[in-house]
Amino acid sequence: MTTVIWWLRRDLRLHDNQALQLALSKGEEVIPLFILDPRLWGSPYVGQKRLDFLVGHLWQLRDDVAALGGRLILRQGEPVSVLKGVMAESGASLIVAERDYTPYAQQRDKRVEAALPIEWVAGLYGHQPGEVLKKDGTPYTVFTPFSRSWRALPAPMGWESEPRGFITPDLHSEPLPPVGEMLVPVGEAAARAMLAEFTKRGGKVEVYGEGRDRPAEGGTSRLSPYLRFGVIAAGRALAAARGAIAAAETESGRESATVWETELIWRDFYGHILHHFPHVRYGSFRPKYDRIVWRNDPGEFEAWCQGRTGYPIVDAGMRQMLQTGWMHNRVRMITASFLVKDLLIDWRWGERWFMQQLLDGDPASNNGGWQWTAGTGTDAAPYFRIFNPTSQGKKFDPEGVYVRQWVPELAKVPNKYIHEPWRLSVAEQKRMGMILGERYPRPIVEHKEARERTLAAYKVVRENG
Repeated sequence: MTTVIWWLRRDLRLHDNQALQLALSKGEEVIPLFILDPRLWGSPYVGQKRLDFLVGHLWQLRDDVAALGGRLILRQGEPVSVLKGVMAESGASLIVAERDYTPYAQQRDKRVEAALPIEWVAGLYGHQPGEVLKKDGTPYTVFTPFSRSWRALPAPMGWESEPRGFITPDLHSEPLPPVGEMLVPVGEAAARAMLAEFTKRGGKVEVYGEGRDRPAEGGTSRLSPYLRFGVIAAGRALAAARGAIAAAETESGRESATVWETELIWRDFYGHILHHFPHVRYGSFRPKYDRIVWRNDPGEFEAWCQGRTGYPIVDAGMRQMLQTGWMHNRVRMITASFLVKDLLIDWRWGERWFMQQLLDGDPASNNGGWQWTAGTGTDAAPYFRIFNPTSQGKKFDPEGVYVRQWVPELAKVPNKYIHEPWRLSVAEQKRMGMILGERYPRPIVEHKEARERTLAAYKVVRENG
Protein backbone atom coordinates (compact mmCIF):
# COMPACT_ATOMS: atom_id res chain seq x y z
CA MET A 1 0.00 0.00 0.00
CA THR A 2 1.42 3.38 -1.06
CA THR A 3 1.64 5.93 1.73
CA VAL A 4 2.17 9.68 1.25
CA ILE A 5 2.79 12.38 3.85
CA TRP A 6 0.82 15.57 3.40
CA TRP A 7 2.99 18.09 5.28
CA LEU A 8 0.70 20.91 6.37
CA ARG A 9 2.26 24.33 6.88
CA ARG A 10 0.32 27.41 5.77
CA ASP A 11 -2.50 25.50 4.09
CA LEU A 12 -4.75 24.54 7.00
CA ARG A 13 -7.74 23.58 4.85
CA LEU A 14 -9.23 20.61 3.05
CA HIS A 15 -10.92 22.39 0.13
CA ASP A 16 -8.95 23.95 -2.74
CA ASN A 17 -5.75 22.33 -1.48
CA GLN A 18 -3.38 21.25 -4.23
CA ALA A 19 -1.05 19.49 -1.79
CA LEU A 20 -3.88 17.34 -0.46
CA GLN A 21 -5.10 16.58 -3.97
CA LEU A 22 -1.60 15.51 -4.99
CA ALA A 23 -1.28 13.31 -1.90
CA LEU A 24 -4.63 11.67 -2.64
CA SER A 25 -3.60 11.01 -6.24
CA LYS A 26 -0.27 9.48 -5.23
CA GLY A 27 -1.15 7.48 -2.14
CA GLU A 28 -3.64 4.92 -0.92
CA GLU A 29 -2.89 6.13 2.59
CA VAL A 30 -2.40 9.82 3.43
CA ILE A 31 -0.74 11.15 6.58
CA PRO A 32 -1.81 14.74 7.35
CA LEU A 33 1.23 15.87 9.37
CA PHE A 34 1.67 19.17 11.20
CA ILE A 35 5.04 19.83 12.81
CA LEU A 36 5.44 22.17 15.76
CA ASP A 37 8.81 23.64 14.76
CA PRO A 38 10.60 25.07 17.84
CA ARG A 39 12.28 27.68 15.62
CA LEU A 40 8.86 29.14 14.86
CA TRP A 41 6.94 28.15 17.96
CA GLY A 42 9.40 29.97 20.24
CA SER A 43 10.15 32.91 17.94
CA PRO A 44 9.99 36.42 19.46
CA TYR A 45 7.96 37.38 16.39
CA VAL A 46 5.13 35.00 17.33
CA GLY A 47 2.69 36.21 19.96
CA GLN A 48 0.25 34.23 22.06
CA LYS A 49 -2.84 35.48 20.23
CA ARG A 50 -1.63 34.11 16.90
CA LEU A 51 -0.52 30.84 18.50
CA ASP A 52 -3.97 30.45 20.05
CA PHE A 53 -5.54 31.20 16.67
CA LEU A 54 -3.35 28.56 15.01
CA VAL A 55 -4.11 25.97 17.70
CA GLY A 56 -7.82 26.63 17.35
CA HIS A 57 -7.59 25.89 13.64
CA LEU A 58 -5.64 22.70 14.31
CA TRP A 59 -8.35 21.45 16.66
CA GLN A 60 -10.99 22.17 14.02
CA LEU A 61 -8.87 20.63 11.28
CA ARG A 62 -8.43 17.51 13.40
CA ASP A 63 -12.22 17.11 13.47
CA ASP A 64 -12.56 17.87 9.75
CA VAL A 65 -9.92 15.29 8.86
CA ALA A 66 -11.58 12.72 11.13
CA ALA A 67 -14.88 13.28 9.31
CA LEU A 68 -13.12 12.09 6.14
CA GLY A 69 -11.81 8.97 7.84
CA GLY A 70 -8.24 10.18 8.43
CA ARG A 71 -6.23 11.37 11.43
CA LEU A 72 -4.28 14.61 11.89
CA ILE A 73 -0.82 13.66 13.15
CA LEU A 74 1.01 16.20 15.30
CA ARG A 75 4.73 15.99 15.99
CA GLN A 76 7.20 18.41 17.52
CA GLY A 77 10.82 18.92 16.54
CA GLU A 78 13.23 19.85 13.77
CA PRO A 79 11.36 19.20 10.48
CA VAL A 80 13.94 16.99 8.73
CA SER A 81 14.24 14.74 11.78
CA VAL A 82 10.49 14.54 12.27
CA LEU A 83 9.82 13.78 8.61
CA LYS A 84 12.51 11.08 8.54
CA GLY A 85 10.98 9.51 11.62
CA VAL A 86 7.44 9.49 10.25
CA MET A 87 8.62 8.06 6.94
CA ALA A 88 10.45 5.26 8.75
CA GLU A 89 7.47 4.47 10.98
CA SER A 90 4.89 4.49 8.19
CA GLY A 91 6.84 3.30 5.16
CA ALA A 92 5.78 6.46 3.33
CA SER A 93 7.52 6.92 0.00
CA LEU A 94 6.81 10.60 -0.64
CA ILE A 95 6.14 13.94 1.06
CA VAL A 96 3.99 16.62 -0.58
CA ALA A 97 3.71 20.21 0.61
CA GLU A 98 2.72 23.70 -0.46
CA ARG A 99 5.66 26.05 -0.98
CA ASP A 100 6.42 28.86 1.42
CA TYR A 101 8.70 31.79 0.61
CA THR A 102 9.94 33.39 3.82
CA PRO A 103 13.72 33.27 4.31
CA TYR A 104 13.46 30.70 7.10
CA ALA A 105 10.96 28.57 5.16
CA GLN A 106 13.25 28.48 2.13
CA GLN A 107 16.26 27.46 4.22
CA ARG A 108 14.22 24.77 5.98
CA ASP A 109 12.79 23.43 2.74
CA LYS A 110 16.21 23.21 1.07
CA ARG A 111 17.33 21.01 3.97
CA VAL A 112 14.29 18.80 3.46
CA GLU A 113 14.86 18.59 -0.31
CA ALA A 114 18.45 17.52 0.24
CA ALA A 115 17.47 14.72 2.59
CA LEU A 116 14.06 13.39 1.58
CA PRO A 117 11.77 12.78 -1.45
CA ILE A 118 9.36 15.71 -1.62
CA GLU A 119 7.12 17.27 -4.26
CA TRP A 120 6.02 20.89 -4.02
CA VAL A 121 2.82 22.58 -5.15
CA ALA A 122 1.95 26.24 -5.47
CA GLY A 123 -0.89 27.94 -3.67
CA LEU A 124 0.28 30.44 -1.06
CA TYR A 125 -0.30 33.36 -3.46
CA GLY A 126 -2.35 34.00 -6.56
CA HIS A 127 0.78 34.12 -8.72
CA GLN A 128 3.83 32.62 -7.04
CA PRO A 129 7.21 34.37 -6.73
CA GLY A 130 9.05 34.00 -10.01
CA GLU A 131 5.87 34.13 -12.11
CA VAL A 132 5.54 37.94 -12.27
CA LEU A 133 8.78 39.33 -13.68
CA LYS A 134 9.94 42.17 -15.91
CA LYS A 135 10.78 41.43 -19.53
CA ASP A 136 14.45 41.12 -18.57
CA GLY A 137 13.61 38.45 -16.01
CA THR A 138 14.22 40.61 -12.94
CA PRO A 139 11.63 41.14 -10.20
CA TYR A 140 9.45 44.20 -9.93
CA THR A 141 10.13 46.58 -7.07
CA VAL A 142 7.24 49.00 -7.67
CA PHE A 143 3.66 47.92 -7.16
CA THR A 144 1.85 49.59 -10.07
CA PRO A 145 3.82 47.91 -12.90
CA PHE A 146 3.79 44.67 -10.87
CA SER A 147 0.01 44.78 -10.66
CA ARG A 148 -0.31 45.47 -14.40
CA SER A 149 1.84 42.45 -15.22
CA TRP A 150 0.04 40.39 -12.57
CA ARG A 151 -3.32 41.15 -14.17
CA ALA A 152 -1.97 40.49 -17.68
CA LEU A 153 -1.17 36.88 -16.74
CA PRO A 154 -3.85 34.18 -17.00
CA ALA A 155 -6.16 34.40 -13.99
CA PRO A 156 -4.88 32.35 -11.05
CA MET A 157 -6.62 29.00 -10.81
CA GLY A 158 -9.18 28.87 -8.04
CA TRP A 159 -8.42 25.17 -7.46
CA GLU A 160 -11.93 24.62 -6.25
CA SER A 161 -11.73 21.03 -5.12
CA GLU A 162 -13.79 19.01 -2.70
CA PRO A 163 -11.85 16.72 -0.37
CA ARG A 164 -12.63 13.02 -0.47
CA GLY A 165 -12.25 10.39 2.18
CA PHE A 166 -8.90 8.83 2.95
CA ILE A 167 -7.26 6.61 5.54
CA THR A 168 -4.26 7.33 7.73
CA PRO A 169 -2.00 4.61 9.16
CA ASP A 170 -2.03 4.11 12.91
CA LEU A 171 0.76 6.44 14.05
CA HIS A 172 1.51 8.15 17.32
CA SER A 173 0.34 11.76 17.48
CA GLU A 174 1.32 14.15 20.20
CA PRO A 175 -1.63 15.86 21.91
CA LEU A 176 -2.71 19.20 20.52
CA PRO A 177 -1.86 22.14 22.78
CA PRO A 178 -4.80 23.42 24.83
CA VAL A 179 -7.08 25.90 23.10
CA GLY A 180 -6.66 29.47 24.30
CA GLU A 181 -9.08 32.36 23.97
CA MET A 182 -10.64 32.47 20.52
CA LEU A 183 -10.97 36.09 19.46
CA VAL A 184 -12.54 35.24 16.09
CA PRO A 185 -14.25 32.13 14.66
CA VAL A 186 -11.88 29.35 13.63
CA GLY A 187 -12.04 26.72 10.96
CA GLU A 188 -12.38 26.50 7.21
CA ALA A 189 -16.18 26.59 7.22
CA ALA A 190 -16.17 29.89 9.11
CA ALA A 191 -13.65 31.42 6.70
CA ARG A 192 -15.59 30.30 3.64
CA ALA A 193 -18.81 31.71 5.08
CA MET A 194 -17.13 35.06 5.78
CA LEU A 195 -15.80 35.22 2.22
CA ALA A 196 -19.20 34.40 0.75
CA GLU A 197 -20.95 37.00 2.88
CA PHE A 198 -18.42 39.72 2.06
CA THR A 199 -18.41 39.11 -1.71
CA LYS A 200 -22.09 38.38 -2.32
CA ARG A 201 -24.01 40.60 -4.73
CA GLY A 202 -24.83 43.82 -2.92
CA GLY A 203 -22.40 42.88 -0.13
CA LYS A 204 -19.75 44.95 1.59
CA VAL A 205 -17.27 44.36 -1.22
CA GLU A 206 -19.35 46.72 -3.39
CA VAL A 207 -18.80 49.62 -0.98
CA TYR A 208 -15.30 48.57 0.03
CA GLY A 209 -13.70 51.46 -1.85
CA GLU A 210 -14.99 53.94 0.74
CA GLY A 211 -15.83 51.70 3.67
CA ARG A 212 -12.31 50.32 3.98
CA ASP A 213 -11.00 53.65 5.27
CA ARG A 214 -13.58 54.14 8.02
CA PRO A 215 -12.63 52.00 11.01
CA ALA A 216 -15.99 52.39 12.77
CA GLU A 217 -17.96 50.94 9.85
CA GLY A 218 -16.53 47.42 9.64
CA GLY A 219 -16.20 47.73 5.88
CA THR A 220 -13.28 45.35 5.43
CA SER A 221 -13.38 41.59 4.86
CA ARG A 222 -11.51 40.61 8.06
CA LEU A 223 -10.16 37.62 6.09
CA SER A 224 -6.46 38.41 6.51
CA PRO A 225 -5.90 36.02 9.46
CA TYR A 226 -7.43 33.16 7.45
CA LEU A 227 -5.33 33.94 4.38
CA ARG A 228 -2.24 34.12 6.56
CA PHE A 229 -2.63 30.47 7.62
CA GLY A 230 -4.17 29.25 4.38
CA VAL A 231 -7.47 28.43 6.05
CA ILE A 232 -8.90 29.84 2.89
CA ALA A 233 -6.99 29.59 -0.39
CA ALA A 234 -5.63 32.71 -2.06
CA GLY A 235 -7.06 31.40 -5.34
CA ARG A 236 -10.55 31.14 -3.87
CA ALA A 237 -10.38 34.69 -2.51
CA LEU A 238 -9.22 36.03 -5.88
CA ALA A 239 -11.91 34.07 -7.71
CA ALA A 240 -14.49 35.57 -5.35
CA ALA A 241 -13.13 39.04 -6.07
CA ARG A 242 -13.42 38.49 -9.82
CA GLY A 243 -16.92 37.13 -9.35
CA ALA A 244 -17.92 40.20 -7.37
CA ILE A 245 -16.51 42.50 -10.04
CA ALA A 246 -18.51 40.70 -12.72
CA ALA A 247 -21.72 40.57 -10.66
CA ALA A 248 -21.78 44.18 -9.44
CA GLU A 249 -24.69 46.10 -10.92
CA THR A 250 -23.16 49.56 -10.61
CA GLU A 251 -19.89 51.08 -11.72
CA SER A 252 -19.07 52.09 -8.15
CA GLY A 253 -19.70 48.51 -7.04
CA ARG A 254 -17.32 47.19 -9.70
CA GLU A 255 -14.70 49.75 -8.75
CA SER A 256 -14.95 48.85 -5.08
CA ALA A 257 -14.63 45.13 -5.76
CA THR A 258 -11.62 45.89 -7.94
CA VAL A 259 -10.05 47.82 -5.06
CA TRP A 260 -10.41 44.71 -2.88
CA GLU A 261 -8.81 42.58 -5.60
CA THR A 262 -5.95 45.08 -5.67
CA GLU A 263 -5.43 44.58 -1.95
CA LEU A 264 -5.06 40.85 -2.60
CA ILE A 265 -2.49 41.67 -5.27
CA TRP A 266 -0.60 43.79 -2.73
CA ARG A 267 -0.39 40.62 -0.61
CA ASP A 268 1.23 38.84 -3.57
CA PHE A 269 3.57 41.77 -4.16
CA TYR A 270 4.97 41.80 -0.65
CA GLY A 271 5.37 38.02 -0.76
CA HIS A 272 7.38 38.36 -3.96
CA ILE A 273 9.53 41.15 -2.48
CA LEU A 274 10.43 39.07 0.57
CA HIS A 275 11.29 36.11 -1.66
CA HIS A 276 13.52 38.07 -4.05
CA PHE A 277 15.02 40.46 -1.47
CA PRO A 278 15.26 38.53 1.79
CA HIS A 279 17.37 41.25 3.41
CA VAL A 280 14.16 43.25 3.98
CA ARG A 281 13.28 40.86 6.80
CA TYR A 282 15.76 42.61 9.08
CA GLY A 283 16.72 45.81 7.27
CA SER A 284 15.54 48.51 4.92
CA PHE A 285 14.85 47.64 1.29
CA ARG A 286 16.85 50.79 0.58
CA PRO A 287 19.90 50.16 2.77
CA LYS A 288 20.87 53.81 3.10
CA TYR A 289 17.88 54.28 5.41
CA ASP A 290 19.45 51.92 7.91
CA ARG A 291 21.66 54.91 8.75
CA ILE A 292 18.80 57.00 10.13
CA VAL A 293 19.59 58.15 13.66
CA TRP A 294 16.53 57.04 15.59
CA ARG A 295 15.60 58.43 19.01
CA ASN A 296 14.22 55.07 20.20
CA ASP A 297 12.90 56.40 23.50
CA PRO A 298 11.82 53.32 25.53
CA GLY A 299 9.18 55.23 27.50
CA GLU A 300 7.55 56.64 24.40
CA PHE A 301 7.64 53.23 22.73
CA GLU A 302 5.86 51.69 25.71
CA ALA A 303 3.24 54.46 25.65
CA TRP A 304 2.65 53.72 21.97
CA CYS A 305 2.42 49.96 22.57
CA GLN A 306 -0.17 50.40 25.30
CA GLY A 307 -2.26 53.06 23.54
CA ARG A 308 -1.29 55.91 25.89
CA THR A 309 0.11 58.51 23.47
CA GLY A 310 -2.55 61.18 24.02
CA TYR A 311 -3.60 61.02 20.36
CA PRO A 312 -7.04 59.35 20.35
CA ILE A 313 -6.99 57.66 16.92
CA VAL A 314 -3.53 56.21 17.62
CA ASP A 315 -4.53 54.98 21.05
CA ALA A 316 -7.77 53.48 19.76
CA GLY A 317 -5.90 51.43 17.16
CA MET A 318 -3.25 50.18 19.55
CA ARG A 319 -5.85 49.16 22.12
CA GLN A 320 -7.97 47.43 19.50
CA MET A 321 -4.94 45.34 18.54
CA LEU A 322 -4.07 44.55 22.15
CA GLN A 323 -7.58 43.35 22.90
CA THR A 324 -8.57 41.63 19.65
CA GLY A 325 -5.37 40.78 17.75
CA TRP A 326 -6.54 42.84 14.79
CA MET A 327 -6.38 46.48 13.70
CA HIS A 328 -8.13 48.29 10.89
CA ASN A 329 -5.75 48.85 7.96
CA ARG A 330 -6.17 52.64 7.81
CA VAL A 331 -5.37 52.81 11.51
CA ARG A 332 -2.35 50.55 11.00
CA MET A 333 -0.93 53.22 8.72
CA ILE A 334 -1.74 55.98 11.18
CA THR A 335 -0.21 54.21 14.18
CA ALA A 336 2.86 53.17 12.20
CA SER A 337 3.40 56.69 10.92
CA PHE A 338 3.11 58.02 14.46
CA LEU A 339 5.77 55.66 15.79
CA VAL A 340 8.24 56.30 12.99
CA LYS A 341 7.57 59.89 11.99
CA ASP A 342 6.35 61.47 15.25
CA LEU A 343 8.36 59.52 17.81
CA LEU A 344 11.31 58.81 15.47
CA ILE A 345 11.48 55.20 16.63
CA ASP A 346 12.95 52.52 14.37
CA TRP A 347 10.22 50.93 12.24
CA ARG A 348 11.59 47.48 13.16
CA TRP A 349 10.48 48.02 16.77
CA GLY A 350 6.95 48.54 15.55
CA GLU A 351 7.11 45.72 13.03
CA ARG A 352 8.07 43.27 15.78
CA TRP A 353 5.34 44.53 18.14
CA PHE A 354 2.71 44.08 15.43
CA MET A 355 4.00 40.56 14.71
CA GLN A 356 3.67 39.76 18.40
CA GLN A 357 0.09 41.03 18.60
CA LEU A 358 -1.65 40.41 15.27
CA LEU A 359 -3.64 37.33 14.34
CA ASP A 360 -2.74 38.01 10.72
CA GLY A 361 0.90 38.80 11.43
CA ASP A 362 2.61 37.80 8.19
CA PRO A 363 6.35 38.32 7.66
CA ALA A 364 5.92 39.64 4.12
CA SER A 365 2.82 41.84 4.42
CA ASN A 366 3.69 43.23 7.84
CA ASN A 367 7.22 44.08 6.76
CA GLY A 368 6.05 45.62 3.50
CA GLY A 369 3.47 47.78 5.22
CA TRP A 370 5.93 49.07 7.80
CA GLN A 371 8.59 49.88 5.22
CA TRP A 372 6.01 51.64 3.05
CA THR A 373 5.06 53.89 5.96
CA ALA A 374 8.65 54.44 7.06
CA GLY A 375 9.68 55.42 3.54
CA THR A 376 12.41 52.77 3.50
CA GLY A 377 10.79 50.21 1.24
CA THR A 378 9.79 49.58 -2.36
CA ASP A 379 6.59 51.52 -2.98
CA ALA A 380 7.66 53.81 -0.20
CA ALA A 381 5.53 56.76 0.75
CA PRO A 382 7.70 59.86 0.21
CA TYR A 383 9.79 60.42 3.30
CA PHE A 384 8.07 63.77 3.81
CA ARG A 385 4.57 62.23 3.84
CA ILE A 386 3.83 62.22 7.53
CA PHE A 387 0.30 61.48 8.71
CA ASN A 388 -1.15 64.06 11.05
CA PRO A 389 -2.95 61.87 13.61
CA THR A 390 -5.47 64.57 14.43
CA SER A 391 -6.53 65.31 10.85
CA GLN A 392 -6.55 61.59 10.04
CA GLY A 393 -8.91 60.99 12.96
CA LYS A 394 -11.20 63.82 11.89
CA LYS A 395 -11.30 62.58 8.31
CA PHE A 396 -11.84 58.88 8.87
CA ASP A 397 -13.63 58.82 12.25
CA PRO A 398 -15.49 62.14 12.14
CA GLU A 399 -18.10 61.17 14.74
CA GLY A 400 -15.49 59.61 17.01
CA VAL A 401 -17.35 56.28 17.10
CA TYR A 402 -14.18 54.23 16.72
CA VAL A 403 -12.27 56.28 19.29
CA ARG A 404 -15.03 56.03 21.88
CA GLN A 405 -15.24 52.27 21.41
CA TRP A 406 -11.59 51.68 22.26
CA VAL A 407 -10.81 54.73 24.42
CA PRO A 408 -13.76 54.82 26.83
CA GLU A 409 -12.17 57.61 28.88
CA LEU A 410 -13.23 59.92 26.05
CA ALA A 411 -16.82 58.66 25.88
CA LYS A 412 -18.34 61.99 26.95
CA VAL A 413 -16.11 64.22 24.84
CA PRO A 414 -18.16 65.92 22.08
CA ASN A 415 -17.33 65.34 18.43
CA LYS A 416 -15.73 68.77 18.15
CA TYR A 417 -12.97 67.78 20.55
CA ILE A 418 -12.87 63.99 20.28
CA HIS A 419 -9.61 64.06 18.30
CA GLU A 420 -8.20 67.04 20.19
CA PRO A 421 -9.21 66.59 23.85
CA TRP A 422 -6.35 68.86 24.92
CA ARG A 423 -8.36 71.80 23.60
CA LEU A 424 -10.93 71.34 26.35
CA SER A 425 -10.72 73.67 29.31
CA VAL A 426 -10.01 72.18 32.72
CA ALA A 427 -13.60 72.91 33.72
CA GLU A 428 -14.90 71.06 30.66
CA GLN A 429 -12.59 68.14 31.35
CA LYS A 430 -13.90 67.87 34.90
CA ARG A 431 -17.47 68.01 33.69
CA MET A 432 -16.78 65.13 31.33
CA GLY A 433 -14.95 63.08 33.93
CA MET A 434 -11.75 63.09 31.90
CA ILE A 435 -8.79 65.05 33.30
CA LEU A 436 -5.83 65.14 30.93
CA GLY A 437 -2.77 63.76 32.65
CA GLU A 438 -4.92 61.68 34.98
CA ARG A 439 -7.52 59.50 33.26
CA TYR A 440 -6.16 60.17 29.80
CA PRO A 441 -2.60 61.28 28.91
CA ARG A 442 -1.60 64.54 27.38
CA PRO A 443 0.03 64.19 23.94
CA ILE A 444 3.52 62.79 24.41
CA VAL A 445 4.85 64.88 21.50
CA GLU A 446 3.74 67.96 19.62
CA HIS A 447 3.07 66.82 16.07
CA LYS A 448 4.40 69.88 14.23
CA GLU A 449 7.69 69.87 16.12
CA ALA A 450 8.04 66.10 15.74
CA ARG A 451 7.47 66.40 12.00
CA GLU A 452 10.30 68.88 11.60
CA ARG A 453 12.61 66.69 13.68
CA THR A 454 11.89 63.69 11.48
CA LEU A 455 12.34 65.59 8.23
CA ALA A 456 15.75 66.71 9.45
CA ALA A 457 16.79 63.15 10.36
CA TYR A 458 15.74 61.82 6.95
CA LYS A 459 17.37 64.74 5.15
CA VAL A 460 20.77 63.84 6.58
CA VAL A 461 20.52 60.33 5.14
CA ARG A 462 19.21 61.46 1.77
CA GLU A 463 21.91 64.13 1.33
CA ASN A 464 24.72 61.79 2.38
CA GLY A 465 23.42 58.98 0.17
